[in-house]
Amino acid sequence: MYETPERIKELLKNLPTKPGVYLHKDQQGTIIYVGKAKNLRNRVRSYFRKKVDSVKTERLRQNIHDIEIITVGSELEALLLENTLIKKHKPHYNIRLKDDKRYPYIKIHWQDDFPKVTVTRNMRRDGAKYFGPYTSVWAVHETLDLLRRIFPFLTCDRTITGNDPRACLYFDIKLCNGPCIGAVDKAQYRAMIGGLIDFLNGKSDDVQKQVKEKMLAAAEKLEFEAAARYRDQLKAIDKIVAKQKVFSNASTDQDIIAFARDENDACVQIFFIRHGKMIGREYFLLENTEGEKDADVIQDFMTQFYDSAAHVPREVILQSEIDELRIVEQWLKQKRGTKVTIEIPQRGKKKELVEMAVTNASDTLATLRQQWASDRSKHTTAMNELKEALGLPRQPARIECYDIAHTQGQYTVGSMIVFVQGAPRKSDYRKFNVQTVGNDDYGAMTEVLTRRFERYRDTLAGELHDPKQIGKRKKETAWAILPDLLLIDGGKGQLRMAKEVLEKFDLVDAVPVAALAKREEEVFVPDR
Repeated sequence: MYETPERIKELLKNLPTKPGVYLHKDQQGTIIYVGKAKNLRNRVRSYFRKKVDSVKTERLRQNIHDIEIITVGSELEALLLENTLIKKHKPHYNIRLKDDKRYPYIKIHWQDDFPKVTVTRNMRRDGAKYFGPYTSVWAVHETLDLLRRIFPFLTCDRTITGNDPRACLYFDIKLCNGPCIGAVDKAQYRAMIGGLIDFLNGKSDDVQKQVKEKMLAAAEKLEFEAAARYRDQLKAIDKIVAKQKVFSNASTDQDIIAFARDENDACVQIFFIRHGKMIGREYFLLENTEGEKDADVIQDFMTQFYDSAAHVPREVILQSEIDELRIVEQWLKQKRGTKVTIEIPQRGKKKELVEMAVTNASDTLATLRQQWASDRSKHTTAMNELKEALGLPRQPARIECYDIAHTQGQYTVGSMIVFVQGAPRKSDYRKFNVQTVGNDDYGAMTEVLTRRFERYRDTLAGELHDPKQIGKRKKETAWAILPDLLLIDGGKGQLRMAKEVLEKFDLVDAVPVAALAKREEEVFVPDR
């Protein structure tokens, strides 16, 4: 039976009734959940009733040791602050976009005289025009490869003056129209990029018509090479447009959002409809959705997605209601600059689109489940094979790999790469600047491993729990986890040295070790 700690009881007595944001913290001071409320007193107290509405909430409150309150002037401000804090702290219990990474965007450097087109994962207020986010960088590059046949845009970093003596290879193969040599001027080049922007916004009919007119005009003048080039551009347009379906009138600008879910994950599907055509669709995975209401899942996704979206449509169509619909509409209006409507259709064409998105989300999640099951099976097989081959006492759930590198005998560094359950754990990667030896791989490895296991010892002893180091705690707890396999780059000498370090810390029986000589592709283990 849960008992509210006395410290929390005191905090609950003095909570304000204003709107704001609350931050739940664990025993180490790490923020584990960020939430918002119209009335902070009512919302925060709800976590400490005798009965809570989900297993997830029960686990959360068991770990709450402190609560920080931030009051704001309105519910909209609370929404904005909550989203900012979730993005900054990535709390363990909040619903989050899975695969914590920056999604790719198409970036058109419109602020430049001769805008180039690139792919980026960072959207800034720099005068450029962005399209996205997309979930697949491969699909973005494939689309740009097709578009470049229609709009031969710049990708290079050279300064364009129009006076270069010769163009690059891309000009010769018709994938750049050569502004560097004056083949087109600034106005002509920007007009072409304007056409690319229109195309990405869904105005493909106008572009198709213009290219067809140019092809016919070139053929009439017997300029067959130019006509053939325009013909190839039309084929590229047709290939892209073939994926676009017409759903409504030419002025429609809307996103269709629906999702499917299982116990702990949700798959959200978005259809992007611009000028009446579906110009694309993307799916996104959410984690930590266990026990959450459908309304909260979809609203949390919307705030995270549109916070970094390059475009906010006039209309957002959802499969079900969200609790703070008007607040979210107000926020989207701020981002777009004009009115945005959120609608939950009950019948008609919009309802059909929502049902189509639900089906797509469900099918995608089912496919991913099968893939995950297959990956788990492969992982289990691989871990068992590794366990048998190296004579390990158990499957190596955590593997730490160490290597030494230097530049011509100077600036020696050691790297620690970590795999957990067969997947890279990049948050646990570490780099060591070697301080005690020069061009000595044995000495450098000894120093690196010694420092690693000193951190393990010190963490267990509590020396890293200084209140001044609260911000470091989450990062430092990784040192307290011993690897199930220590993998060293090198041969028998490095293996012997690693074993000596483990003996120094009385860990030789707790941490299995092996050495990998990459050049000879040999693996060395102790006593074999």
